[in-house]
Amino acid sequence: MADSSFDIVSTLDRQEADNALNQAAKEISQRYDFKGTGASIAWSGDKVLIVANSDERAKAILDVFQTKLIKRGISLKAFNAGEPAASGKEVRITGEFVEGIAQDQAKKISKIIRDEGPKGVKAQIQGDELRVSSKSRDDLQAVIALLKGADLDIALQFTNYR
Repeated sequence: MADSSFDIVSTLDRQEADNALNQAAKEISQRYDFKGTGASIAWSGDKVLIVANSDERAKAILDVFQTKLIKRGISLKAFNAGEPAASGKEVRITGEFVEGIAQDQAKKISKIIRDEGPKGVKAQIQGDELRVSSKSRDDLQAVIALLKGADLDIALQFTNYR
């Protein structure tokens, strides 16, 4: 019998991220506490740019955006927001989405699987993703449960389960 396997990836659904940003922008334009303050959130290339006239307002906009991301099923681990930076009379926060699993993170995940996972499960690093294989599908389910419970710094998705 052939080995069963699945891939561990860290990807972002750009359409869902765009929808979350548009919903946040719409809410900010309609909220009374942001009226007439020049508060905005928009794409700046691949990054998200938040502009407001005070630290508190910028952080409130970031909070609204993060709430929309959660409602759209995007993990906050996939979004890195910078610190508020004063730029003239306005405060800016720049944030970006993180995709792919870095080499050191892949090694850390592989080590978790080796140390805490069921015996006979193999993890191979393939570029910016991991392929996990085993003879038993139950062992693969156990690995998925183990990684969902692990405290990792990145958002993981499990694909190609066969």
